[in-house]
Amino acid sequence: MTTLKAEKRSKDVKAKRLRREGYVTGNIFGREMKESVMVKMNKKELERALKTSGKGSKILLEVEGKSYNVLIKEIDYDSLKKQINEIDFQELVSGEKVHSTAKVIPLNHENVVDGAFQLLLEEIAYKAYPDALVEKVEFDAGSMHAGDSIKVKDLDIAKDQEVELITDPEATVAVVSELKNAAAEEQEEGTEQ
Repeated sequence: MTTLKAEKRSKDVKAKRLRREGYVTGNIFGREMKESVMVKMNKKELERALKTSGKGSKILLEVEGKSYNVLIKEIDYDSLKKQINEIDFQELVSGEKVHSTAKVIPLNHENVVDGAFQLLLEEIAYKAYPDALVEKVEFDAGSMHAGDSIKVKDLDIAKDQEVELITDPEATVAVVSELKNAAAEEQEEGTEQ
């Protein structure tokens, strides 16, 4: 499990100022916490941690000597500035189901030769106890052909008895569309006139 260090932050210091100083701000919340804890993390350390963990990942967050077993709940990313502005963590409580998402990762999709592979669903929402959380759902797309599709119900997460799906099991995750030859279409149109 990834470990990340953080410090409590004062409400008096603006988040914008902390970002200029190389920090990312965040909050830890949870059902058994009296109030949320405002934190700040070193930007470089957070980016390093996010290379192996992302939204829906469990990590250990150390805040001034206290350890929190948390779920990365939300990441507010500014795509224009290419930086993380804010990150929210939910403290995990054993025996309490939490809402989370699993990232969908297609494997071998570059091997699809008779069609265009399209990923339509990038994450799957579900509820589970902390010890049954799923960070990613992988499936092999290499043997898919034009006209094939994968639905949520076809994935391993749907077969997991400890996971309660929120995303519709009938939702389409990926499809392979037929490739249309533009030159052949133009030629056909020319002969019809």
